Amino acid sequence: MLHPKGLCLPLLVLVCLIAQSSSLAFRNGRHVNGFLGEPSIMVTLQRSLDVEDLWFEQPLDHLKKEDTRTWQQRYFVNDAFYRNDSLAPVFLMIGGEAEAAKKWMHEGAWVHYAEHFGALCIQLEHRFYGKSHPTSDLSTSNLAYLSSEQALADLANFVSAMKVKYNMAATQKWIAFGGSYPGSLAAWAREKYPHLIDGAISSSGPLLAQVDFTQYFEVVKASLASYKPDCVEAVSRGIAQVEILLKHMIGQRNLDEKFKTCTPLKDSIENPLDIANLFENIAGNFAGVVQYNKDNSPHAKITIDEICDVMLNTSMGPPVTRLAAVNDLLLQESKTKCLDYKYDKMIADMKNVSWDSEAAQGMRQWTYQTCTEFGFYQTSENKSDTFGDRFGVDFFIRQCMDIFSDRMNGKYLEQVVAQTNNYYGALKPATTQVLYVHGSIDPWHALGLYVSTNKDTPAIYIEGTAHCANMYEPANSDPPQLKQARNKILKYLATLLDGYANFASFT
Repeated sequence: MLHPKGLCLPLLVLVCLIAQSSSLAFRNGRHVNGFLGEPSIMVTLQRSLDVEDLWFEQPLDHLKKEDTRTWQQRYFVNDAFYRNDSLAPVFLMIGGEAEAAKKWMHEGAWVHYAEHFGALCIQLEHRFYGKSHPTSDLSTSNLAYLSSEQALADLANFVSAMKVKYNMAATQKWIAFGGSYPGSLAAWAREKYPHLIDGAISSSGPLLAQVDFTQYFEVVKASLASYKPDCVEAVSRGIAQVEILLKHMIGQRNLDEKFKTCTPLKDSIENPLDIANLFENIAGNFAGVVQYNKDNSPHAKITIDEICDVMLNTSMGPPVTRLAAVNDLLLQESKTKCLDYKYDKMIADMKNVSWDSEAAQGMRQWTYQTCTEFGFYQTSENKSDTFGDRFGVDFFIRQCMDIFSDRMNGKYLEQVVAQTNNYYGALKPATTQVLYVHGSIDPWHALGLYVSTNKDTPAIYIEGTAHCANMYEPANSDPPQLKQARNKILKYLATLLDGYANFASFT
């Protein structure tokens, strides 16, 4: 037994949010609490119902049967709605690149679906995240056991065991749910284990692995422009003014003051990695807001409307001053006192292999998965573009090499991404009975299946909604198209559980 539950170390609570400074709050499209986070922003719905930690023994390496080492994986169960008959379904929420949130066991759209169908709700935490610790630390050699393929094998092994544990009939169907990376896993679980997973609702899941994810900031710009086109122009001018101010010492001091940098820019002006990190952090302010815009999620505290209103408020001063004001909003929201752009400090934080470290909240592990499977690097490489040319793909490949291994160069990244796409089928998955759901505001939809003419893999594209919007706790204030999408998902589940999936019957 490598890491029994009694030895699991509790995750530090929101270290990033109470730190004096941090560069890990929103990176590579990932919020500090994971892509999905908790199911509701509404305090009245944060129910205090107790959810017990349950544990399941998993092999460390599913791919080498001769390796007999095991570890304890955490899961949660809600049987409040379970009919416990030969047709009662099981809804499986797949954990992702953060600690599994217990609140999902009593909140979120899937719980309402479970109540409707009398389903048993189970959530399985992803290996190497939260309290599911397969190894004693997060060394690069240990992270070799972290992959989507191993995670899917965990799911298959778990489902097989739960069928026995709960004495389930063969007629009881298992439906996988997931949002963002777990949305991909939900679709892939149905693809790779169709004898165990009878259907899936894949929300905001990227299916196409891509090293250079140039489309990400294209969607960010389009989403900002959907509020007011002039907003994008104001951001462009602000970024250009940052470039001008960086050329002179007085301008550098001006930027230090405006953006509340943790260390003076004059000490980093000859370090292109520090400057790349500065620009990526500034761009990340806009990306983080866009990605969760108006979701019923704790991630969504600031909206596109708010940051664009700041960028268009000429009374505040020139665009660079307004750009800094947006930075202020994000620093305040994350309870962070200064903007930390130092590349070497970020790398040192990410190289910490302890389960107690800030990076162990998921960022080290997720970065490893991007370096060995997915890429997904949100770049800006054109000098005339809104966010400039300071953080191209080489900036992110360099991080893989500096954090994990020199062998993780550009050629390696292209190879592993090609392997991922070949293994899962990218945007042409060889699967059936998966419903793909995406929002137009969400930059991740660009790598997902958001338009489909295949009745076996239908898609719902929700105009004006962001990342995983359909998954969060429903609210009366939700836009009509989001309410309609949830109704379509309910009807699709009904077709799955009735033994057929004809999407055309309810669109």
